[in-house]
Amino acid sequence: MENQVPPEVAQKKLVAGILGILLGSLGIHKFILGYTTEGIIMLLVSVLTCGFAATVMWIIGLIEGIIYLTMPDGQFYETYIVNRKGWF
Repeated sequence: MENQVPPEVAQKKLVAGILGILLGSLGIHKFILGYTTEGIIMLLVSVLTCGFAATVMWIIGLIEGIIYLTMPDGQFYETYIVNRKGWF
């Protein structure tokens, strides 16, 4: 499977992982991966609660960012690009 991974996947994985860790409460890492609905959910939860639930969204983003960065490129591609797994 590793040979079938498009070259841009590693860069997308890196950007999504870093943004998940730094700006997880805004859901930007979801938008990078093409998960518009999940990104909007994270953004709206953070904004509409006046930031009270932003901590929970940031923790989710932190966990997802760490998962993205520690996962091998082939597994990341299969899980998040091909199978479109939206959460964790």
